[in-house]
Amino acid sequence: MPKVLPIALRAAVLLAAMLLSAISGAARGDERRPVTESSANELRQRLADWGVQFNITYIGEVLGNISGGVRTGAVYTGRADIGTTIDLERLVGWTGATFHANMYQIHGDGLSRSYVGNLMLVSGVEALSATRLYEMWIEQALFGRRLLIRVGQQPSDAEFIDSKYDDIFVNSALGWPGITGIILPSGGPSPPLAAPGIRLKAQLSDSLTAYLAVFDGDAAPPGPDDPQIKNANGLAFRINDPPWMIGQIRYGFELGNAALPGTIAAGAWYHFGKFDHFHLGADGRSLADPSGTGEPISLRRNQGIFGVLEQKLWHSPIDPAKGLGMFVRTSVSPGDRNLISFYIDGGLQLTGFSASRPDDKIGLAATFARISEGARQFDRDRQIFTSVATPIRDFEAVIEATYWAQLTPNFAVQPVFEYVMHPGGGLVDPRDPSGTRRIRDAIVFGIRTTTTF
Repeated sequence: MPKVLPIALRAAVLLAAMLLSAISGAARGDERRPVTESSANELRQRLADWGVQFNITYIGEVLGNISGGVRTGAVYTGRADIGTTIDLERLVGWTGATFHANMYQIHGDGLSRSYVGNLMLVSGVEALSATRLYEMWIEQALFGRRLLIRVGQQPSDAEFIDSKYDDIFVNSALGWPGITGIILPSGGPSPPLAAPGIRLKAQLSDSLTAYLAVFDGDAAPPGPDDPQIKNANGLAFRINDPPWMIGQIRYGFELGNAALPGTIAAGAWYHFGKFDHFHLGADGRSLADPSGTGEPISLRRNQGIFGVLEQKLWHSPIDPAKGLGMFVRTSVSPGDRNLISFYIDGGLQLTGFSASRPDDKIGLAATFARISEGARQFDRDRQIFTSVATPIRDFEAVIEATYWAQLTPNFAVQPVFEYVMHPGGGLVDPRDPSGTRRIRDAIVFGIRTTTTF
């Protein structure tokens, strides 16, 4: 197999040369013709003939917390996603190989971070401002594309514990599930931090697909700072941390005489690292005991199991590929070393309901994350040792309703409503001097725009 670095460098050089040639050709010459939409399309077609595709997507959103949370207020958040996918067989003759890379430019404040105080972020775009490499991988297809091997920095949320009916939603937990996004180091390989890894995807039959991946177990170096600060540019490329493994089997089927397609997936993950006990210290005392050392028991390993069901419920008469679909996802992890021990979400997505607006979508979904028994027992002990009736955390839940309006082929506007129950799982409101009142439920309204170039 050809070496990855020379191939990538050659692709980059060829691409740069083509772009420079196209730009200089448009800028000089007897005709001095301007760069028009026609010439841009000509350039895109020329690159496509070479197996090179570019994508640029910009998501901008204004979100406001109008009631509850830590405080009321509004933010603007934006993320530009710039990427390329290169067919290496067409470009350099590497049979069955594909190269992909993309980067983020993130800017603006975060509503959850600054105003709501919840665990499952109001927006999946929310992150610390940065310009960072996200993905950079090569995929090799074998046996007529029945086996796909992907190597490099990559996310896990696009294939694992995923449903095609959750793509419309804004809340971060309705992308990468709330449980894994909260309990895994650095949130696991998901926006805004991917991790180096190897993923295998095997098409075992027409209806059965198996996935297995091994990632470095932490996208950021150890230490107390935010992982997004420790790996600010996405170039840490960590490979020496205890690994994280995830696997799943996905089965496709059709339901009833209408042949409504559906899938069911089941899987598990396993992390080989060390995790702190949420309740007990190494000295055997409660971590809430002021006479204890405050050093938690270090537990080996962590794991979880999960399941996903998605089902189309109705074919649209406008377009049979569209209609009404539903999904349910659930996951369980140990309650002694994780803040969340049980998670479930689900929702409905409707499209193809209007002949005049065939690409519009309506979505309604809800999430529920249960605070683990270890964390709850710590809260009970804290009440005992402080004699203050501080809240005992129990759960966080979110209801989201949204409408995707496709105004042009390249531009969509999406109003969104979220109701956040028990932000932080029922944390103490930092504005309450008595320390006995929870953060109040939050009501969030906003609007997101998505532009593709």
